Amino acid sequence: MRRRPIVHLGAVLTLAGLALIGGSTSAMAADARLDTATIERLTGVKGELNEKEGAFKVSVPRSDLDVTAAGVKMTPPLGLTSWAAFQKAGDHAMVMGDMVLLEDQVNPVMSAALDNGLEVTALHNHFLWDTPRVMFMHIGGMGSEEALAEAVGKVFAKIKETSGAKVETAHAEIDPAKSSLDPAKIEAVMHQKGDFKDGVYKVVVGRTARMHGGVMGSTMGVNTWAAFAGSDDQAVVDGDFAMLETELQPVLKALRGSGINIVAIHQHMTGETPRMMFLHYWGTGSAEVLARGLRTALDRTRSR
Repeated sequence: MRRRPIVHLGAVLTLAGLALIGGSTSAMAADARLDTATIERLTGVKGELNEKEGAFKVSVPRSDLDVTAAGVKMTPPLGLTSWAAFQKAGDHAMVMGDMVLLEDQVNPVMSAALDNGLEVTALHNHFLWDTPRVMFMHIGGMGSEEALAEAVGKVFAKIKETSGAKVETAHAEIDPAKSSLDPAKIEAVMHQKGDFKDGVYKVVVGRTARMHGGVMGSTMGVNTWAAFAGSDDQAVVDGDFAMLETELQPVLKALRGSGINIVAIHQHMTGETPRMMFLHYWGTGSAEVLARGLRTALDRTRSR
């Protein structure tokens, strides 16, 4: 059977809203049944159907983790359970979920989600003082049940594959006080001028949003920035991307495609127009290659 591809989640609210106008959630569930057997087969996980909401949820407790938070032994019921929930939305199905990941698992699992057509909508922590550190990656998608379930299954498989194994992570011994990188080479790739101070070369690209009747710009924190240190051959870059919601997925794909790790995805403000999303990133390698990856991501936005 030929499956329809996963489509952009941005249409979900519109379709779901139209469906809700025509009837209650329970009516939707009665009119459009999910193929729960297919979802279980493709995700490899048994699920539970909420008849009233018409939603089917598959869950994977991270019982393989030995995590403490502030001295408390954390168990799956305390929040260490990965899950994905499926629901009909017009002619399509939609999925939303939350993946429980150790730090080393974040970027391999994120790539598995993006490469299989899912969207990554948030990345953050749920606890403080946890050992080892646990991150939570929220996913979404819209399309055929088969395509969504298959994609979620591959995400679960990547979590299992990387569980208990040290994922290869790029580390570099870099002291900004000994930086020798050439800012001109970075400028030539990024087409942005920056400032070189205390061994760190920093580029800032401003954006604007409206809040409380005024315009908020770069100085108020609505900006994308990148900070480089090290040498031309061995550098580190970290920073923050300011993006519209519609730009988030293209930027994520560009950065991951360039081998740059995503550290967090969230908002910095509330009530702004348009809504701005922010992601923090970290990369090591050749300064020119890192700059090229950032330039590719910038080209996926309307930043100037």
